[in-house]
Amino acid sequence: MTGSKTVLSVLDLAGVREGGSVAESFSNTVKLAQAVEKWGYQRFWLAEHHNMPGIASAATSILIGHVAGSTKTIRVGSGGIMLPNHAPLVIAEQFGTLEALYPGRIDLGLGRAVGGDAFTAQALGRIPNAGDHFPELLKELMRYLGPVSAGQRVRAVPGGDCKIPLWLLGSSTFSAQLAASLGLPFAFAGQFAPQMLQQAIGLYREYFHPSVLLERPYVMVGLPVLAADKDAEAERLATSAQQRILRLIRGQPIFTPPPVATMDGLWNPGERQAVEAHLGAAVIGSSSTVERKLKEFLRFTQADELMLYSDCYRLADRLHSYEIVAGLF
Repeated sequence: MTGSKTVLSVLDLAGVREGGSVAESFSNTVKLAQAVEKWGYQRFWLAEHHNMPGIASAATSILIGHVAGSTKTIRVGSGGIMLPNHAPLVIAEQFGTLEALYPGRIDLGLGRAVGGDAFTAQALGRIPNAGDHFPELLKELMRYLGPVSAGQRVRAVPGGDCKIPLWLLGSSTFSAQLAASLGLPFAFAGQFAPQMLQQAIGLYREYFHPSVLLERPYVMVGLPVLAADKDAEAERLATSAQQRILRLIRGQPIFTPPPVATMDGLWNPGERQAVEAHLGAAVIGSSSTVERKLKEFLRFTQADELMLYSDCYRLADRLHSYEIVAGLF
């Protein structure tokens, strides 16, 4: 893909494998960040999830600091922080602290979902329909991160007058239109909800208003990508992700399982359809297959940046996948 200007980044959930531990997953997260930094990836983002055995990125801000402290140049951030779970002042203080520790390397991606189920929302103290208040919470956060005014009674210390890049994340048209109205970059969650991808980024580009933060629309797309030496090997490795999504659908813990030779007999037709819809944008195959599919995807979306998510049982296979894709660009 010589000459391509598309930026490549990485999404990580600090996944815990079957038979592994949270400590191991954090170690693997650092190793992955260090490797993709070396291969030229732009960002390394972590996502807030709660009450999900198998995903260890609940304390997202702490993990961002750990990764940033273990790397040198790659941008580290949230993909994303679920803002209605938190007081905006707390997020401003946390990311103001991160920016002070690692200046010029921190991103703040924001979403409005729970990152868990209804019981989790209650445990987090979210008010009913908290996502509907996302625009107001976002504007409050932007005030705390903006210039400190004379007589301002409540300040984010640190955080005030902080130039952290803000991103809006979404899997529907809601955040796309909000990002457009505020002149913010938009990241679509194609890694798990590709159905509304084209509609969301189309609306974002159509209604984008330039701002002091961004002159033109900027689209990032989250994308499941798994590259291996041969197509068959990539398809085999991808069964780990398929099994995880199947367990998610069934309400089971989603520790990353080893790959299997075939998914036949592990799912019924309805479950297979649901898993395939979840992974509908996935790019899986050998180097040549992945290159062809990524070219098609970029022609289709005209994305400025791809945030890749490679879900494998073994760290070595994840590293190999990201290295192959880096070589294509």
